[in-house]
Amino acid sequence: MREASRLRLVVGVSGGIAAYKAVGAIRAFVLDGHDVQVVATQAAYEFVGKSTLEAISHNPVYDALYDEVSQVRHVALGQNADAVVIAPATAHTLAGIAAGLAPDLLGNTVLARRGPLIVAPAMHTEMWQNAATVHNVAVLRKRGVIVVDPAAGALTGSDVGVGRMAEVHSIVSATYAAVGRSERDLDGVRVLITGGGTREQLDPVRFIGNSSSGRQAVALAEAARVRGASVHFISGHMDIEPPSGMEVTFAGTAAAMQSSVVDRLDETDVLIMAAAVADYRPAVVSERKLKKTTLGQNPSIELVENPDILAMAARHPRCLVIGFAAETAEDDVELLALARHKASSKGAAAIVANRVSVDRGIGTADNDVIIVSGDGRELGRSSGEKLSVAQSILDVVVELRS
Repeated sequence: MREASRLRLVVGVSGGIAAYKAVGAIRAFVLDGHDVQVVATQAAYEFVGKSTLEAISHNPVYDALYDEVSQVRHVALGQNADAVVIAPATAHTLAGIAAGLAPDLLGNTVLARRGPLIVAPAMHTEMWQNAATVHNVAVLRKRGVIVVDPAAGALTGSDVGVGRMAEVHSIVSATYAAVGRSERDLDGVRVLITGGGTREQLDPVRFIGNSSSGRQAVALAEAARVRGASVHFISGHMDIEPPSGMEVTFAGTAAAMQSSVVDRLDETDVLIMAAAVADYRPAVVSERKLKKTTLGQNPSIELVENPDILAMAARHPRCLVIGFAAETAEDDVELLALARHKASSKGAAAIVANRVSVDRGIGTADNDVIIVSGDGRELGRSSGEKLSVAQSILDVVVELRS
């Protein structure tokens, strides 16, 4: 993501095995053109070297509370930062922040900050679920701290469970969303988002699919969470990890995605259908791999139509439904016409339309969309990094709900 302005970010690194992921987050911020100041605890150096953090951030790394006292560094770092990000945030670090302790430079920086605080916890499952940690995290959330919840997966040693630090893209997206938006205008709203592509099997090894990466859907989910929504994410096949800190259901086919959406519609306030769902599937799925010797030189495959999930969901009496339309339109005039037709034919509250090609829109980091209402009104346009586009789409959602 490349923001319009250069951000001043403080990245705090505490002492956990996930500190190696902090290097990836710092690198992502720097590549996006931002100024990154790293503040490491002494325990962090047990897992990642100071020279590595300095090389990646392009800045000296500070760790001592009383270095350069004349510059009041222990206060200035937090005061001047647009956001403070702590990744990983250990159980000890979370407890210290919740209690307002400032035993080191990182603690002082947190207390002196003016911008948002984003923490990415990382610890073993038992520590994450311990009553003390649960209490501390609840206190931090109540104070407005953005907690990028840990994911489930492999932990230190042979342990597996919840506690693995969120992926870099989730931490970076949460940071950008927090800096760009302070209000929680979706607080308490139940949002269901579908993302990625579906695959319809031809045989055990081949399928009909598409090149959707899931990036726009993940950006929507993470932005909605920061704006206060309770998000459930239905994931098709994606190039990136699903978003952290929310319920995720995998649905790899159109039928599975329809079932997952139907199961949750009655408890959903807003449905955003960002997934690229296959329109057709093979009439017959072979149980064995299809061979050239069997198919011949000019094989044909009989297809049957998949259920229209968007049209079905749009008939729900209460849920606000937003659809997507990826089109190979030549210009905005054609794109608008296609979007208006789809909005009308599907009955959706709005359609987000974008022009796509081999190297545009699908699978890329940027997007360029036009949003139209169900009655054909143009509600907005947005272009740029997909998180920025996601915010524009959510602005429309808020407008439509009001």
